[in-house]
Amino acid sequence: MEGISIIVTVLNEEKNIRDLIVSLISQEQPIEIIVVDSMSSDKTQDIMNEYSNKYDFISYYRERTTRGAGRNYGVSKSKFNYLAFIDGDAIAGENWIKYLRRYIDSYDIVAGITKNTGNMNYSMERFKLFYKGFDVTLPTSNLMYSKDLFDRIGGFDEKFITAEDIDLNIRAISQNARHMICDDCIVYTRTRETLRDFKKQAYWNGYGRWQLKQKYDHRIDFKHSLTLREMFSPVYVIRNFYGLRGYLHGKLERKKK
Repeated sequence: MEGISIIVTVLNEEKNIRDLIVSLISQEQPIEIIVVDSMSSDKTQDIMNEYSNKYDFISYYRERTTRGAGRNYGVSKSKFNYLAFIDGDAIAGENWIKYLRRYIDSYDIVAGITKNTGNMNYSMERFKLFYKGFDVTLPTSNLMYSKDLFDRIGGFDEKFITAEDIDLNIRAISQNARHMICDDCIVYTRTRETLRDFKKQAYWNGYGRWQLKQKYDHRIDFKHSLTLREMFSPVYVIRNFYGLRGYLHGKLERKKK
């Protein structure tokens, strides 16, 4: 049975990290859980020390990094040939790893289904980007890569502030990676709790889209499946407004250089 290395990056996740770890320690073995903490100032360290001292398959590192660099660091510490990425504020479905493991021999990338929980006022469909017919916006909150493919394409581009997972997927698909969607591989993620956090997320998502445009220009196609009613609902208008501000931020930075 193939082992899977579960990679998590966190920053100040004391509210959520215990729920995530509890959902991971009950997953089908063999696994290892690698948590890279970008120097949290809350009780994340205390919680993680508790679990890493109790379970020998949990490793905890403190390293100030971006999300992409943190994931690269976690991969560098991994021992198995498959890498499952999940976010620090998520909860893995009961059989998440068991179902991912079914596809190890046949695919280089397996993307699971991410379901939102929490304040559903801020739960929305992703704006999707497609490259060679593949939805490259499938997020690293529920994504498995073979380590061979990950190493071959150079891991995450650490220059990205956000959208580092989209960039990784684009490079993987450009290498004709074998990929599939697993409807049974479920992860639950929390929406932003406040309007302020929601606007901040939208802003940096917009900035990430600018970084993608600079790197790939016309090689990716923007598509969406939203209705007009959804697009012009107040919460979508807010997201689009702050996303545009983030995009323009990147554009202005480019002009200054």
